[in-house]
Amino acid sequence: MRRVALIYNPMSGQRSEQRTALIADIAAVFEGAGIDVRTIATDAPESAGRLAQEAIADGCDTILACGGDGTVHEALQTMVGGSAVLGVIPMGTANALARDLGLPSSPVKAAKMLLNATPVRVSVGNVFFRDGEGRSCSRYFVVAAGIGADGLFFSRLDSRMKRRFGYAAYLVEAVRMALTHTFPLFTASFTEAGSDLPRAEEVSQLLAVRISNFGGLVNNLVPGAALDNDKLHVIAFKTRSRLLYLQFMAAVWIRQHSYARTIELVDCSSVDCSDLEGSTEPSFVEADGEWLGTLPARIELVPHALMLLIPENNLRSRR
Repeated sequence: MRRVALIYNPMSGQRSEQRTALIADIAAVFEGAGIDVRTIATDAPESAGRLAQEAIADGCDTILACGGDGTVHEALQTMVGGSAVLGVIPMGTANALARDLGLPSSPVKAAKMLLNATPVRVSVGNVFFRDGEGRSCSRYFVVAAGIGADGLFFSRLDSRMKRRFGYAAYLVEAVRMALTHTFPLFTASFTEAGSDLPRAEEVSQLLAVRISNFGGLVNNLVPGAALDNDKLHVIAFKTRSRLLYLQFMAAVWIRQHSYARTIELVDCSSVDCSDLEGSTEPSFVEADGEWLGTLPARIELVPHALMLLIPENNLRSRR
């Protein structure tokens, strides 16, 4: 780590008015270690990827996404396949990747921990989908990608409400969906690990997970899910029952959940999803908490595609 770019969203998370001073404190941590630092504020929605690319072209070997999972997601898009290293400093509303990496919630403490972190090449997910204008698109993801209820959930989240109320905005929207959503079905065709023959199921929700600890009440959602794991772990909800959804989430919160025929955990190399014939309700697609578009969609894994900065204590726990 010789030259670092701190890319931050001035509007990410709460207390955005304190962000400039906090970024200066983070920069001082790296400058104190003899590292050349640039601070770069995003200047438009989805500009973090472009700014990361420009910083790398200007000689930065490490990009630190200072924000939530959305800022990380944007920077990720232009770094897959390259040699520059991506790191994360938690400064957003949701910081699932930072939690999974074992980083402290304090941005300055997280910066100090990253001084001794190790660059590790990890696999990332790739989701293909149709955007709001009907165009075929794709995005990489490092936390999770979902189709169905959680895609609708993230399409409804208001950025102003997230900045004002933080994590409470997520809880309010989750309760509203639990009471009103009808969980329409779509088709998911799994190509399971070790098999060339796809298996089709009708599902109301699908979640491809790359990490285990999302923070808060969602810990160890998928045992064995890890950034250095080359399997695509997919949770398939083959039910429209609101009660079964609530029972499963309650079990997750108390860490007593399990998987069976109705809510199945599938290890696969890819999954293709499409609307049921005659369906009138669109199924929404999200990745890393960012709403992307609608079906048809495909999710697959890109092996060893990203250099990610992982703290030493997290590396030891994986060995």
